[in-house]
Amino acid sequence: MRLVARAGLLVLCAVLLVVVSRVGIHRSSRPYPAPDFTLPDFHGNPVRLSDFKGKAVVLNFWATRCAPCRVEIPWFIEFEEEYGPRGLEVIGVDMDQGGWNTVEPFVKNAGMNYTVLLDDGRASAAYGAAQLLPTTYYISRDGRVAAYVRGLAGKSEVERNIEEILRPPGSTMLPH
Repeated sequence: MRLVARAGLLVLCAVLLVVVSRVGIHRSSRPYPAPDFTLPDFHGNPVRLSDFKGKAVVLNFWATRCAPCRVEIPWFIEFEEEYGPRGLEVIGVDMDQGGWNTVEPFVKNAGMNYTVLLDDGRASAAYGAAQLLPTTYYISRDGRVAAYVRGLAGKSEVERNIEEILRPPGSTMLPH
């Protein structure tokens, strides 16, 4: 009897975990302008999101301590290599409190080949990204947010979102 109760409790916990950690994928029927921001890169140079207008941007809010973020990083490295020549720019906005002393060794060890910036609180606030990590915004070539994901989406979903934002402005996107 105790074994059945314990098994039932484990099943209930597993179901609750799936429900609570459900990924929130939001597609905008009316894409809206991506909030602009300026953040420092590794060398202290200011980088503005608007500098990337004309490119499709994957804007990923992450932290070194975030396990789901660590799952996504190799995908972003791969997608930057594959889709970069077609106009994709992956931008990782780090949310760690330790500054570059925390982030630099992680970025080098992970082989991150895309732009990494340090959040000062304003970029994450403009995007509401501090609520759940990772949070990823898919910004079209014309600077509009086409979709965003709170939590870890599957690799195929990430790639599908990238392919959509790489389409020329004004082209129709495929329904999902």
